[in-house]
Amino acid sequence: MNKSKQSGLDIDLGNRCSKIAFEWAKKTFDFRSAGSGNPLPGLDGAFSNVMDLGGVKIGMASDGVGTKIELAERTKIYHTIAFDLVAMVVDDLAANGLEPVNLSNILDVDALDAAVIDRLMEGLYQAAKVARVTVTGGEIAELGSRISGYGDGMHFNWAATGLAILPPGREVIDGSKVQVGDRIIALKSQGFRSNGFSLLRRIMNEQFGDAWHQAAYGEGKTWGQALLTPSRIYTPLIVDLIKADFEIHGIAHITGGGIGDNLQRVLKINGFGAVLDRLFEPPHFMRKVQELGQVSEAQAYRLWNMGNGMLLVVKAEQAEAVVQFAAKQQYQAQIAGTVQKESAIELKSRGMEPQTLIYHLKEKDS
Repeated sequence: MNKSKQSGLDIDLGNRCSKIAFEWAKKTFDFRSAGSGNPLPGLDGAFSNVMDLGGVKIGMASDGVGTKIELAERTKIYHTIAFDLVAMVVDDLAANGLEPVNLSNILDVDALDAAVIDRLMEGLYQAAKVARVTVTGGEIAELGSRISGYGDGMHFNWAATGLAILPPGREVIDGSKVQVGDRIIALKSQGFRSNGFSLLRRIMNEQFGDAWHQAAYGEGKTWGQALLTPSRIYTPLIVDLIKADFEIHGIAHITGGGIGDNLQRVLKINGFGAVLDRLFEPPHFMRKVQELGQVSEAQAYRLWNMGNGMLLVVKAEQAEAVVQFAAKQQYQAQIAGTVQKESAIELKSRGMEPQTLIYHLKEKDS
């Protein structure tokens, strides 16, 4: 059992609960006939689901910001948290080769504050501009004491659902075309994105007390500002790579479960593994949190992206060209590893105690 005593989270239990929920959801697939909105078969474990609407393929994904919202409440910086919301949704869709087009959001609050709402929605506008999506729906619900948070002011929870299209002539990217010898390209992450904040906040509180967000981090920032670093949205790069006819065989969005769990979702379809020996280093403040909390390499790479927000599996002969294409679009990318026949992921970590971590692939239907 991989329960984190430090964070109070049990990722394996979360995975089991997600599987229970999905098994019930799959029972509803028979409610729509072929071509009338039924999900495509064979995408269990994919980052999003794809429906067939009269030959038009539509993808859908939902997610939320999670407890990173507390950082916005602590710092009173509200205009960047939407980048985390949008990234969590559209990057899941892009991970299956889809082009996100629309977003609908639900903002649950304890009590309304028009100024805060304005800042949040300004951020949503800016994040949608980067992701190239339209915000076509939403709701603000006042829930009173059902919503709580840090300090004074409006407390909130924020979630969204995104829709995407599969352009005619394109195929869903699900890992089925991954081949031994394919290169794995890492896209650099600028922070924690929206994962592992329960452990993060616990470490900060133990080190600096309740007002930890005001403690000086360095570089002219407080710890609150550093940890609030918004998520990079990778969708525009992926969409443009596909339109430029690069052969992308698999995409892993590195969220909860880290590199090991999320890359497995791509590789296990063909039973392959990988060697990852040149991943990006984690940002300085991420490694510093690891050191402050004495978080093991295995734990850190299970909860956080450790500097790698997305992994692309591409044909070996196109790998360098993909890296160069990314650089032209202001994304840092590098060849981080290679797909191997052996069904295990061998990862050379780059945290406070670099070592080799091994992840044995789970069964396809697990």
